[in-house]
Amino acid sequence: MRELSAGVLMLALALAGCAARGARGRDRSYEAMDAARDAPAVARREARIEEPALDESSGVAASRRHPGLFWTHNDSGDGPYLYAFEAGGRRRGVWRVTGARAEDWEDMAAGPGPEPGRSYLYVGDIGDNDRDRAYVTVYRVPEPPVTPADADSTRWEPRPTEPAEAIRLKYPAGRHNSEALLVHPSTGDLYLVVKTGQAACGVYRLRAATALKSGVNTLERVGEFHSPSPLGSLVTGADIAADGRRVVLCDYLQAYELRLPEAPDAPFESVWRQTPAVIQTGPRRQGEAVCYRHDGAALALTSEGFPAMFYEVGLKQVVSSR
Repeated sequence: MRELSAGVLMLALALAGCAARGARGRDRSYEAMDAARDAPAVARREARIEEPALDESSGVAASRRHPGLFWTHNDSGDGPYLYAFEAGGRRRGVWRVTGARAEDWEDMAAGPGPEPGRSYLYVGDIGDNDRDRAYVTVYRVPEPPVTPADADSTRWEPRPTEPAEAIRLKYPAGRHNSEALLVHPSTGDLYLVVKTGQAACGVYRLRAATALKSGVNTLERVGEFHSPSPLGSLVTGADIAADGRRVVLCDYLQAYELRLPEAPDAPFESVWRQTPAVIQTGPRRQGEAVCYRHDGAALALTSEGFPAMFYEVGLKQVVSSR
C-alpha cells in the first residue's frame, strides 16, 4: 500500500538528489548517493507490461518453471490475482490464487516447498500501514504451468491455481509494516524485512522446518538492514538469488545488494551484517518490487502506476546459480 503520495515522493527524491549534489562529504548517506554512479549496473532495459488490469505492480518473481517468464501482482484494492508476463512485456495470462484473500499484497517470491523438485510461488499479504493486524499471511501455491493458450485468460476470466496454503505470521514484539518477502532457495525459510524511515530496519525469519500448518507462527528477529539511503530504510521489495549467496533490496531510489562472505561455511544470516553495494536502477515511477532474473545476471524491477513498467538492470559481477 502506498505510504507516500506521488507528490511527496517526487519532492523527497528531488531533495535527496539536490542534497547529494550540494552537500558532499557532510553526511555518509549523501556519499552513498554519489557512489550510485559507480554501482555495478551495466545495462538497463525497459518495457511496458501489456496487462490492462495491472496498475499497482507491487511484487515480482522470476519463474523457476519457465525461465524468462515473470510473475507479479497488484497492491491493495485488487483481488488474489497473479499476472504472468515476459521480459519484453508480453502478457501470458492471469491466475486467481485458489483459497486466498488479498488485503494488502506487497511482495512475492519463488522458491521450494513441501514437494521436492517442485517450484512454488509465495505471495506476501504483509502490508500493515496502520499496525492494526493481529497477524499477516503468506500464501504458498505450486507455480502454475503456463501455456500459449493461457494468454487468453483475463482478470475477469482467470485460470485457477491449485489450492494455496496460508502461512500466518506475527512478530515477536509489536506490529510492523513490511513490503519485502524473501524465500531461501534451499531451505525454504521465509524472511520479512520491515519498512521504516529509520537508518536500520528489522529482518525476521520463519524456519520452514518449524512452520505450523495451522495457527499463527511467531517470527524470529535475525538481523537488521542498514540502508545508505537518505530516505531511511523504506524497503519496498527484496529477493534472494538462486545461488543463496546474494540478497537484493530496493526502495524508491535504487537497489542494494548484500553478499555472503567468501568463506564456504558462512551461515546465511551473516549476510545481514554485510555492507550493501548500491545499484543504480534508473528512474522509476514508484519502485515497489525487485527480484533476480532466473540466471542471476540481472535484476528485474517493476513500478506502480499504469501502464505498468518492467526494467532489467544488468549486473557486472555474476555468481552462477546452482
